[in-house]
Amino acid sequence: MRKYELMSVFKPNLDTEEVEKIIEKINSVITDFGGSVESVDKAGRKKLAYDIQNFRDGYFATTILSLPADKVAEFKRQLRLNDNILRTMFMEVSEKASV
Repeated sequence: MRKYELMSVFKPNLDTEEVEKIIEKINSVITDFGGSVESVDKAGRKKLAYDIQNFRDGYFATTILSLPADKVAEFKRQLRLNDNILRTMFMEVSEKASV
């Protein structure tokens, strides 16, 4: 399994409880695909650099996760299907080189 970082921007018109439920749903999808969630960092509501779907700000959350490589495409598809997510950035975390 590889290690990934997922940064998600949620719609600002959601309650904190609704954002928590969406994050929990994302975490359950990760575990259903045979992965694991290492940490979730909720950065809160922040102003966006530009409007996305006519929203000027969004609720940011960063998740560090491990996922089998063959499940990544399906996981990204599941993220795109959620209407409450404005943007996602999904990238592989590389190990730091020791000097």
